[in-house]
Amino acid sequence: VRLQVQNVEKPLYRGTFHCFQSIIKQESAFGLYKGIGSPMMGLTFINALVFGVQGNTIRALGKDTPLNQFLAGSAAGAIQCVICCPMELAKTRMQLQGTGEYKLKTKNYKNSLDCLIKIYRQEGLKGINRGMVSTFIRETPSFGFYFLTYDCMTRYLGCEAEDSYVIPKLLFSGGMSGIVSWLSTYPVDVIKSRLQADGVGGVTQYNGILDCFRKSYNEEGWKVFTRGLTSTLLRAFPVNAATFATVTVFLMYMRSEDNLQECEPGPVIQQPSSL
Repeated sequence: VRLQVQNVEKPLYRGTFHCFQSIIKQESAFGLYKGIGSPMMGLTFINALVFGVQGNTIRALGKDTPLNQFLAGSAAGAIQCVICCPMELAKTRMQLQGTGEYKLKTKNYKNSLDCLIKIYRQEGLKGINRGMVSTFIRETPSFGFYFLTYDCMTRYLGCEAEDSYVIPKLLFSGGMSGIVSWLSTYPVDVIKSRLQADGVGGVTQYNGILDCFRKSYNEEGWKVFTRGLTSTLLRAFPVNAATFATVTVFLMYMRSEDNLQECEPGPVIQQPSSL
């Protein structure tokens, strides 16, 4: 977020690792965890929605094909925007608060919840949902590629429940799914971050998605839409590796022979193999 929204004329950070070092030096290690409250509150519900909607959509479509995997993932991505957008708004605002300050001189928000409450009081529901359209544009195809990639990777690697290397294969498949999903829509994420950060400090720069795109491109060229990509991909692999592997192993356990009758119909992530 810091790399995506920093002023090109007076940049604070030269890149991912310089940003990392600067935050620790200027704000202590706790600076790296600014805004953590928002994801902690929202990710549980987001993952429940995503995997629940995706699994039920696959079953409703009736046939497990690559196209249906993409459509089911896209449906899941679209629905979870309702939670994702306000969550990321609070996270963005908290992460930008007190940039470069060891001790905050002015603390606008006490925590993520306080941030959302104050935004609501000042701007109403429209303020809470700032960046909703860009979030929808990002999340819908992104989650389609997310589940499609995981499905293709697990089939290609031959992930079988009895395979002694099934966990490393699931971790690799999940990590690659995260990378592909972020690469597919990353420029939109830059726009979303800029729109959600807009207005911090009382200055509004953008009138909407197209205006943000045009101004960002005119000032910095195409390079602006890759801002922060390195840090995003470094995060995406381990996070999504853990997420997909955990969900898959949990479902495999719950749908073992002892629990098979209680857990019908079949797995959320359907495979032609025993997985």
